[in-house]
Amino acid sequence: MAVRRVMPVLQSDATEENSAFYAILGMEEVMNLGWITTLASPSTPAAQVSVMTADRTAPVTPHMSVEVDDVDAVHALLRERGAEIVHPLQDEEWGVRRFFVRDPDGRVINVLSHR
Repeated sequence: MAVRRVMPVLQSDATEENSAFYAILGMEEVMNLGWITTLASPSTPAAQVSVMTADRTAPVTPHMSVEVDDVDAVHALLRERGAEIVHPLQDEEWGVRRFFVRDPDGRVINVLSHR
């Protein structure tokens, strides 16, 4: 299993203001679903930040996202080790397969792979 990228998820109702702020730092919008906007560096596309009002398809808003090469294998391993799965493994309409898990300090991590 390999990690492809790790990205903070900032919960905020000021998504437009945050987009403008991160644009000053050189980031460009790469995804906007209305409730989540992801900004990335054009020169280093894996350098990203997401700004989310609230997750529209899950019961909680994650603190960060971790993209892995095999989300099913990571899900199975975490379940085997007794981790708390906060949101079940499922395919999302925007092209990812994901689940949420709680880390030892209680943070919610969105673990995903692109389909």
